[in-house]
Amino acid sequence: MRELAEGLRLPVNGLDYTILVLYFAVVLGIGVAARRTVRTSLDFFLSGRSLPAWVTGLAFVAANLGATEILGMAANGAQYGAYTVHWYWIGAIPAMVFLGLVMMPFYYGSKVRSVPEFLLHRFGPSSHLLSSVIFAVSSVLIAGVNLYALALVLQALLGWPQWVAIVVAGLFVLAYITLGGLSSAIYNEVLQFFVILAALIPLTVVGLQRVGGWHGLSHTLSDSHGDDFLSAWGGTGIGHANPLGANWLTIVLGLGFVLSFGYWTTNFAEVQRALSAKNLGAARRTPLIAAFPKLLIPLAVVLPGLIAVAMEPALGRAGSGLSYNDAIPVLMRDLLPNGVLGLAVTGLLAAFMAGMAANISSFNTVFTNDIWAAYVRKDRPDAHYLATGRWVTAIGVLAGMGTAFIASSFGNIMNYLQTLFSFFNVPLFCVFIIGMFWKRATAAAGFWGLLSGTVAAMVNYFWLYKQGVVAIPSDQGANFVSAIVAFAVGAVVTVAVSYATAPKPVASLAGLVYGTAAPGAAEPPAEGDDAWYRRPALLGWGAVVLAAVCYVPFSF
Repeated sequence: MRELAEGLRLPVNGLDYTILVLYFAVVLGIGVAARRTVRTSLDFFLSGRSLPAWVTGLAFVAANLGATEILGMAANGAQYGAYTVHWYWIGAIPAMVFLGLVMMPFYYGSKVRSVPEFLLHRFGPSSHLLSSVIFAVSSVLIAGVNLYALALVLQALLGWPQWVAIVVAGLFVLAYITLGGLSSAIYNEVLQFFVILAALIPLTVVGLQRVGGWHGLSHTLSDSHGDDFLSAWGGTGIGHANPLGANWLTIVLGLGFVLSFGYWTTNFAEVQRALSAKNLGAARRTPLIAAFPKLLIPLAVVLPGLIAVAMEPALGRAGSGLSYNDAIPVLMRDLLPNGVLGLAVTGLLAAFMAGMAANISSFNTVFTNDIWAAYVRKDRPDAHYLATGRWVTAIGVLAGMGTAFIASSFGNIMNYLQTLFSFFNVPLFCVFIIGMFWKRATAAAGFWGLLSGTVAAMVNYFWLYKQGVVAIPSDQGANFVSAIVAFAVGAVVTVAVSYATAPKPVASLAGLVYGTAAPGAAEPPAEGDDAWYRRPALLGWGAVVLAAVCYVPFSF
């Protein structure tokens, strides 16, 4: 992410700062209140598996509503136009539904505390340790994205030095997670979800009025960028050039399948919210409930990016001093009065903190349970692991501060995040999905499939793409290709090694492979969960149908 333009400094006053201070006070208050519920490590890492589905569902979507969403997707909207909706309607909803309908019974029913722990049961210690280390590293890197983006925004908009913004935000996240564990993070994410919407909806409404409504916006952008700029599928034929640098095949396979399913079904920062639900029914509904607000997020994130490039055509142009990452700040500067401006800045702050908190809370769980307790300090009292979790939270925040500046080499932070996902999430999903649906997959295959997929994605990106060995039009196109390569190589290696090594006894795979009884699957539904409007199949397929309907206005 490049430096935001110096001319974006906002005219904030005492009212705006008062709103910020009140928000910080409420965040810390939630952390203090949540501390009373933390008595065991299960309370700290998974909220004691006690939360209702509506809370975990909102936290599920809010955990993803961080820097990638607010700045990254608005930047994508300004740069790529309506192609950006693919990240939602094909790149999120189907995978979230698959997680709720198919995978959560295995996750929640097996009572694992993390995604890597599921691999321990399915494959063994080698895959477990490798996936734990990979996830810990990726969590810290992604947490750093949120911190760095936050620092640049506050520096440009409020005049805060970068190090001040990084330290202040990091310490607040550290304080409320250390105090209340996952419960504090989740309840703050629910608050942050509404704060973010309260900040972005006025920005979108006022912006649309300024450009003459949807008709005026579409007319302006069609004249300046061509008709395909507001079409989700226009110009995506194989061999056709378009701003995204991808065709329909790489969009469907690279984004819609491997990147999307790799992120939403195996990324523990998301799955952890569902694992904290009070029962299996609530756990299954968590991603399904989250899918419905996710459908509408483009109206509050992508649409402002389109409005920004219509109002400020210089966005992203060489020599203009404005990058695509400036889309949201430009609208805030030009459209919002004091008071509402303070709310908008608070919404940005909430988004960055939600994204960082999600990654830090998942990092401390995986490091403590899957690395420290499993391989370093086994069989210690529960109080030892609770204390370790708090210390590891501090380490994760400090490491996130250190990795924040790695993001500085990327002009669009969404490109950076998609690069990380293709490296880390896609190979994990490949091994995971084969192991879940194929009893013959072996322990050795899980390890070598995960390792080879990760290496293949890095080779494709850093050598074939960056060194110009293979011509790929854009970073996003390269990420889609890297994801496909990671999945293909990981799958081939997993299958080949499986046939060359001995599988586990079938009896040991009960509840771990599709076709065997998922633990807890035979349990009767909790009181009220059998109501027709709570049925997972209805929620899931309803979300898929609505996602398809959402494409209609952008398909012609």
